[in-house]
This record gives sequence, structure tokens and C-alpha cells, in this order.
Amino acid sequence: MPNIKDQFPQDPAITYLNHAAVSPWPRCTADAVTQFSKENVFRGATDYPGWLKTEANLRQQLARLIGAPSTHNIALQKNTSEGLSVIAYGLEWQAGDQVVISDQEFPSNRIVWESLQQFGVKIVEVDISVPDPEASIIKHLTPKVRLLSISSVQYGTGLVLDLDRLGQACATRDTLFCVDAIQSLGALPFDVTDCKADFVVADGHKWMMGPEGVALLYLSDRVLNSLKLNQYGWHMVQDRGNYDVKTWQSAIDATRYECGSPNMLGAVALSSSIGLLLDIGLDQVHSELMARMDHLERRLQEITAIDIITDTSRSLRSGILTFRHSQIESLALQKQLQSAGVICAYRGGGIRFSPHFYTPLDQLDKAVDLIPR
Repeated sequence: MPNIKDQFPQDPAITYLNHAAVSPWPRCTADAVTQFSKENVFRGATDYPGWLKTEANLRQQLARLIGAPSTHNIALQKNTSEGLSVIAYGLEWQAGDQVVISDQEFPSNRIVWESLQQFGVKIVEVDISVPDPEASIIKHLTPKVRLLSISSVQYGTGLVLDLDRLGQACATRDTLFCVDAIQSLGALPFDVTDCKADFVVADGHKWMMGPEGVALLYLSDRVLNSLKLNQYGWHMVQDRGNYDVKTWQSAIDATRYECGSPNMLGAVALSSSIGLLLDIGLDQVHSELMARMDHLERRLQEITAIDIITDTSRSLRSGILTFRHSQIESLALQKQLQSAGVICAYRGGGIRFSPHFYTPLDQLDKAVDLIPR
């Protein structure tokens, strides 16, 4: 197993609890990017065949991360928003169609669907701040609903939804199921087959500990070739690399949604980060993260002025714990903690702490001890 402490040599002046926003890279990723930059400086594109192998390996890693049976269904995108836009503007909509989302979605998984209102599509926003949020969502899956798009973990409150239950409900109703998994992948177990998702999107810069600018787009077999193409270029054709032929057809795999030159730097970095997670073992990563979340919850409960917003009674838990202070306004407290070196966020109506599997327990204690009693 890799030396975890050596992989995360963070600045001792900070306590980093903001992986739900942008994660630090592990050392191996910095090393991989350094090597890649040297190859570019001294050898130009001489080593491009090797870079393509790294990109192919990234697709395999992403497939493994979500439990996909093949890389045939894996496309690389710039970010979650681009992936969602490929889906939203690839489907043929009819006036009166409906899209169901929750009332806690990050703007990426709201704005793109709201933009479809120009075609007569209605957006149904479901209140999930209820004891059974899955039942609340399923209740709104009427025959007019064409697609359910939901985050596996809500960015503000850390609410984890039962994707298998939602996916089964969608399958029963022949409703398309889209999952924004950006707050899951790299932290929590995920199986695209079990949850019957038609689409999965996720950027790599959060729990996967990669850079911004490279993301996953998964499309199931039933939707893979059904989306209308809105971007065209040399990379999305079946006979890619044959520059002399004048005729072309779209690729038969998910690369049909990759129109131009890839983000090779991003692929190198993300492949290294995911490689570390896979070497450690996803079950081990999840177990270590949950141990830290349990510790953090216990410590916060020691402070009588703290009200934990995250529903910690549910069996499904994430790496996000959001809380408020009864005597200090949340934004003011967040700024106070940041000035003391605790890197966290103001989200979901409170302070959001989001450690990762490697975060030392004494760092969690340090952050909690800085909260006024």
C-alpha cells in the first residue's frame, strides 16, 4: 500500500476540509505532471503514443470506479456542466416533457435543465428535506417525466440518496436516469449497473483528487448512440487519425461526444490520482473516510451551540458534514475559521467540513477546537 502520509505533504499552516470544492493533489499526481511537462519541454510530442496509453488507462480507471463493464461507454469531457449539456441538448424534447430535479442541486444540475424551458420543457423541483426524500422524488415521476437528474450527494447538506431505489423506479417507468456523481466518485461506493443509470457525469477535481478541466461522461448502451450531436471535429469520428479520407461517420463508442483534441495534461493528472485511490482500494478509502466523519460528528456534538444540518441518522453517509452555530452567523464563522487556517466552505446554510480519507484526526480536532464554545 502507498505511504499515505508521504502522498499528502500539506502546508502545516492549514487544515484542509474542503474536498467537496477542490481537492489537493497527491504527490504522485504532481510527479506525473512534472514528468509530463519535461517530456513536452525536451521532446515535444515525441512521446504522444505513450500519452495515448495513459488516456486509455484513464478510461479503464473511470469504468472501474463506477462499475461500468466497458470503456465503450466512457467519454471524457471538460467538466460536469459540459457533460450535462451534451445530454440535455442531445435529447429530442417535446413541449410538455418534464425533467425532475431536487431543490438542493448545485447550479450545474439545475441551470442546464432550466435552459430547456425554451422548448416547452417543464422543470419539476422536488423538496427533499423530508424524512424519505427518495419517496418524495419517486412520487413526482409521472408519465410526463422524461428524465430524472439528481446528485448522488447533495453539495450543501451532504445528503446521500439511494440511487438503486431511484434507478429502479425510473426503470419501471421507462424514465431516463441521470446522476451527477461529482460528490461520490473517489469517496463512496458507486455501481452504475446496480443503480441502472443511463447517464453519469462527474468532474475529477473533488474526491477523485485530480485537476479541473477533465471529467467523466458515462452513457448506457440504450442511450449511447441516441443523442443528437451538437459538436463536430476530427476526434469524434470512427476513423480517427485518417486525415486523407473525405468521408466520415461518428464513432460508435462514447468518443463520439469528444469533438476535438483531448486535455492530455488533465488525463495524465487524473489518471495518477485515481490510480492512487485504486491502489489503496476503494473500500479502504470509504472506510477511512467514514471513520473520520464519525469522529468529526462526535467532536462537533460536544459543542452545545452547534446544530448539525447534515442528516446523520441516515444509513447512507457522505464526506460532507454541514453545521451552524447558534450564536455566530455561519458566513462570519466560516471567515473566522479560514483566517485561522481551516479551509472550509459556506454551503447549505452553514459551515461545510469535507475531509478525505487521509485527513489526520488531529487536524479534525484542531478545526473543531477553533470553534467558539
